[in-house]
Amino acid sequence: MRRQRPISLQRSRLTRRALTAGALAFGVSACAVGPDYQTPLLDMPVRYGNAPKGQGSQATDLIRWWRGLRDPMLSALIDEAVAGNLDVATAKAKVREARALRRQAIGALFPNVDGSASITRNKTASSRGSSSTDTAGSLASSPYTLYQAGFDASWELDLFGGNRRNVEAATYSLEASWDDLDAALLTLIGDVAVNYVEARGYQARIALARRTTASQRETAAITKSKFEAGAASAVDVAKAIAQAATTESNIPTLEIAYAEAVHRLGVLTGREPAALTQRLATAKAIPAPRLPLKPGMPADVLLSRPDVRAAERRLAESTARIGEAEAALYPSVSLTGNISTSAQKLGDLGKSSTIGWSWGPQLSVPIFNGGQLRAAVDVTESQRDQSYIAFRAAVLTALEDVENALVALSKERVRASRLSESVQANRDATRLARQLFQTGSSSFLDVLDAERSLYSAEDTLLQSRVAISTDYIALAKALGGGWTDPVDVATPEAVDIGTGPHIPALATPPRVTP
Repeated sequence: MRRQRPISLQRSRLTRRALTAGALAFGVSACAVGPDYQTPLLDMPVRYGNAPKGQGSQATDLIRWWRGLRDPMLSALIDEAVAGNLDVATAKAKVREARALRRQAIGALFPNVDGSASITRNKTASSRGSSSTDTAGSLASSPYTLYQAGFDASWELDLFGGNRRNVEAATYSLEASWDDLDAALLTLIGDVAVNYVEARGYQARIALARRTTASQRETAAITKSKFEAGAASAVDVAKAIAQAATTESNIPTLEIAYAEAVHRLGVLTGREPAALTQRLATAKAIPAPRLPLKPGMPADVLLSRPDVRAAERRLAESTARIGEAEAALYPSVSLTGNISTSAQKLGDLGKSSTIGWSWGPQLSVPIFNGGQLRAAVDVTESQRDQSYIAFRAAVLTALEDVENALVALSKERVRASRLSESVQANRDATRLARQLFQTGSSSFLDVLDAERSLYSAEDTLLQSRVAISTDYIALAKALGGGWTDPVDVATPEAVDIGTGPHIPALATPPRVTP
């Protein structure tokens, strides 16, 4: 089964096709300057160096990969985080911004038409002269009202494609903003999953520390009884009490870490930090991955990783900016025209009025600008080089993330297996040491050392189980597993009211809802 492309990537490709058709409609007879963008070909490895042997090139389907951790509460929290997270809301707003900027760029392809109207009250004074002149002067000095209306239009022909390159760049920028939204969702889902797994891990470690403390308190009580019976020393009693206190001292540190993980989950879901405290209070098992993730081929990250896609789209945008800057080196031709009418009565504007019009081409040729236009081209070429380097760096980072996650997950599973053996052996050693100590066949130091080793092994095993799940999450993120459902970007977070003509009110301080 092929891995599906994220929804936003599909949408951006459709947007690009629509732009191409529109650009052809507006500029079939015009040329364009600057380089035409082509996706760079990178030398990619055939397979991952740390991929398990025997796995084919088929990658695991990453749609809602977190369900592989088999925890319904985690799935619910991820859904809530996608709906309420503030970083995701910011990424949505940037998509709306990129859409608006693209509409602005498209507007430059069309003519601009402005309308004007005016009403003026006029009076012209006449000079003294003959009787006939006095009569004319008397007529000229009478006040009158002049009504005027007209239209002005201009249209840049875009012979060298500067405006069309701007539209092309704006479209690439819009596609990159969609990829940035996918990247924000990928990061959010990973952060929610990691903090949830860590919170459950801290709960398990707190429970272990409490059980171990209770067991060590019992050992201290037995040691005290043996001391009172003359079968143990006061040193043994003090050591038993000290070990129980040492184990119990770990509990506050673990509780702090647990609270921080819960607070982070609250903020990630767009709520106040303590919003999920009661909801997560009941301890549950550490989520464990059910199925392995097959990484597929390294070339898959070019499409699956949103940060790589965004870097490639920004490379395309910077390439289009070169053509936009180069177009400024060439002459520009605009068609301008206007029509105006004037009359002394409003009703005469359409029939008994003075009408004037003009139209014609306007040519603008850059002659001397101190090298500014050529320097602007050099700037865009340098920016294109930076974008190309950033794209290559994003690809290498993606490959590195996958390799690191693969080796970490593989080795951590081996480590957990050895730790499980260690825990079982330490349990047997602790049980035997206690039996021998109670019968007087062993010293208390054997019990002390066995209990300390058992607690350390069990606590380390819990941490290893958390690490396996977090490595699984890291691998899913590295392979580009994110949110694939449709995302509403049209609804703004802040909705203004009363935006029509009005008298501005005085600013008021923000209100705090109790």
